[in-house]
Amino acid sequence: METVYVIAGLGNPGKKYHYTRHNVGFLVVDILSEKYNINITQIKHKALIGTGMIEDKKIILVKPQTFMNNSGESIREVVEWYKIPLQQLIIIYDDMDLPLGKLRIRSKGSAGTHNGMKSVIYHLQSENFPRIRVGIDKNPEGIDTIDYVLGEFSKDEKKIIFDSLIKAAEAAVTIITAGINEAMNMFNG
Repeated sequence: METVYVIAGLGNPGKKYHYTRHNVGFLVVDILSEKYNINITQIKHKALIGTGMIEDKKIILVKPQTFMNNSGESIREVVEWYKIPLQQLIIIYDDMDLPLGKLRIRSKGSAGTHNGMKSVIYHLQSENFPRIRVGIDKNPEGIDTIDYVLGEFSKDEKKIIFDSLIKAAEAAVTIITAGINEAMNMFNG
């Protein structure tokens, strides 16, 4: 049986959330979709899904449509339906504990403070899957956390984050083609 990889970005559905800090996972998946001509138009498993090839590997790109805090429902359905070993699942999401634009790749670990990842870990009953965290920085004093993550990047932040999104997409491809250790060596700052 051929090896299939799932690359899932976490985010919130709907145009009003598209370019928000909480949607960097979706934005990275969009970059992969465009670069590798994979249309993410199928609606199943509570997600928008696209199937295609990246570097001779079968890939399923996933954007859960459950809203962030219930992302795990969709991810679990995808993993179970395609019978994906968790080492072939890559989750991409925003992280307030990392400086803006910094990437952190791990083969496993806790959710930290991220509710989307808490949901994924709860539904999969495991923390043992690769993930790419994209730093969005902490909310400034006086700005509510929810308002911050659901806010858009400033003009200056956009320049920094755009490069990071491209690197995060490259990191996902590196995990698939060369392995998680190689990706961590190349992309962890």
